[in-house]
Amino acid sequence: MRVLAAMSGGVDSAVAAARAVDAGHDVVGVHMALSKSRAEHRTGNRGCCSVEDGHDARRAADKLGIPYYVWDLSDDFEDTVVSDFLSEYSAGRTPNPCVRCNEHVKFAALLERGLAMGFDAVCTGHYADLRTVETDTGARHELHRAANHPKDQSYVLAVMGKQVLGNVLFPLGSVPTKDAVRVEAAARGLGVSLKPDSYDICFIADGDTRGFLRSKLGENPGEIVDESGNIVGSHLGAFAYTVGQRRGLGLGIPADDGQPRFVTKIEIETNRVHVGPVEALDVHRIRGGSTVWLAPDIDPTAPLRAGVQVRAHGREIPATVQVIDDQLVMDLDEPLRGLAAGQSAVVYLGTRVLGQATVEDTE
Repeated sequence: MRVLAAMSGGVDSAVAAARAVDAGHDVVGVHMALSKSRAEHRTGNRGCCSVEDGHDARRAADKLGIPYYVWDLSDDFEDTVVSDFLSEYSAGRTPNPCVRCNEHVKFAALLERGLAMGFDAVCTGHYADLRTVETDTGARHELHRAANHPKDQSYVLAVMGKQVLGNVLFPLGSVPTKDAVRVEAAARGLGVSLKPDSYDICFIADGDTRGFLRSKLGENPGEIVDESGNIVGSHLGAFAYTVGQRRGLGLGIPADDGQPRFVTKIEIETNRVHVGPVEALDVHRIRGGSTVWLAPDIDPTAPLRAGVQVRAHGREIPATVQVIDDQLVMDLDEPLRGLAAGQSAVVYLGTRVLGQATVEDTE
């Protein structure tokens, strides 16, 4: 196959590309330039998409002996991921930019261009497992958790959609640990073997999400109120808060029982942030929209016992799930706390990813 290997400049994508070469594929490396100010987007191991990352990706491609190109996808990234991030926070929701990036840029934009250029598949260094099941009606592609459970990224990949699964490769899905990847990179002579992982939101390299939102959205002072509607503090912008938040509230009036309070609701219409006791965060039912169902062999409109995960490395909760009136309804066996509209909810059956939806509301 002709394979387009996405090379971020990190160790995972370099080893994934190397494994694609070993498998006999005709591999071309491509580095996606996602930031319009790339030199500013790495501080230690914060952020990504810097000029340094591009150089590291080029050196890895040279070592593997494969062609290498840089594609400027910064407009796609700005128009979809960053703009969505700002609009979602403006609406009082809590988005996951990594989910949107995987949906719109790392697969949609990259795969669309790759297929148009005659490539058969896109290869990335994500930790996830793709399996092919032969059926009477042909091959079925399934997305599963990676063997390396602590690094598993199937949660952020679930939004891809079943139509993409036949055109992607995840060579690291069977690797048991990140250390094993680093050992393999060193054995191959790849200079990124000891490069630290990047973390946090890539376009907020200093990690100050509240500061970034304020710089983009401005200040909009309002009230912080308790469960009885009493004013207990003030804020400079409701968009800077998220459901479940405890720190940084700056409340001037303590709770009657002396217990800490948490953000329980963000009311954009009145520009109010609501706070209450931790018990007020308990969620028993989740309703999700924009549902992506990856399992054509399973009817989502019939009640199904499965697991639900609502954070990238969160715990899976047993639940009964069902698509009702185009909404993915998830009734949890035990309550979750601090779940906000805009987050991604992913449904698992064992290790297999069945579907994904964006949280619209909760009970």
